[in-house]
Amino acid sequence: MTRKRNFISEAKSSIIWWFLPVVILLTFFYLYPLFEVFRLSFTNTSFIEPEYSYTIRSYIRIFTSSSFYFTLKITVIYVAACIVGQLGIGQAIALLLDQGEKRRLRGTVLTRTIVLMGWVMPGVVTGIIWNMFLSSSPYGFVNYIIRSLGFNPIPFLHSSIFSLVTIIIANIWRGTAFSMILQYAGLKQIPQQLYEAAKVDGASSLQQYFYITLPQLRNVIFINLVLITVGTFNTFEMILSLTGGGPGISTEVLALRIYSAAFKSFDLSGGAGYAVILFAINLIMALTYFRLISKED
Repeated sequence: MTRKRNFISEAKSSIIWWFLPVVILLTFFYLYPLFEVFRLSFTNTSFIEPEYSYTIRSYIRIFTSSSFYFTLKITVIYVAACIVGQLGIGQAIALLLDQGEKRRLRGTVLTRTIVLMGWVMPGVVTGIIWNMFLSSSPYGFVNYIIRSLGFNPIPFLHSSIFSLVTIIIANIWRGTAFSMILQYAGLKQIPQQLYEAAKVDGASSLQQYFYITLPQLRNVIFINLVLITVGTFNTFEMILSLTGGGPGISTEVLALRIYSAAFKSFDLSGGAGYAVILFAINLIMALTYFRLISKED
């Protein structure tokens, strides 16, 4: 018994020593910066004036600003559209690839490669590429074709509506691959015996999708929703290089507002306040999704 207790105590101590560097890294790179953001949001500090005092004026200024609610509305529209697009298109491609592999159709590898191209690119590069394609300047590829056909160029990046649609499409193109990979992996875990039994019972392809595929992908879809939501809420580098938040602030989502407040207006407390609000939104969304998953289980 004594040897067994000594072995258990030694194992516990070794585990603690193994996890200690991880705890230190998490504290230094995550917990401390998070604490600093919360702390600075309750000050009036800026990059211009290093001296500051503690106050809640930054939050009062944020919540009494009409531009904040406009940015929040744009962010909700942007995130909702991207979630629907990435989930829907990602699942459609995953189903096509799965059926293509089962029937040994050609082109599945090429399709997978093309879809993955958007995911592996950095957000800044994605924004620059879409800017080059949709710009109204002479180098804009799409508008060059439109002019060649005798039509007026479309202001993809200079109209508030077109710009919002543009950043939504660009982000869907960028994030669809991730959604496709998750759902494709989920499809591979579904037992084929379920489909064979459904065929014997005379179920159509549509009935198999609604009564077998979707229920089996439920947990994967929920996880996908969480990751897409958090990732899309935090997107700013692609929008920064594509539209810069313009024209005006028509495409300035909440993550980009943090960058603009801190590094363009040099309002460090305001940027921290927006960051805390974004953190709270992400936390609420994640907890909501996890609670839904636990209820379903």
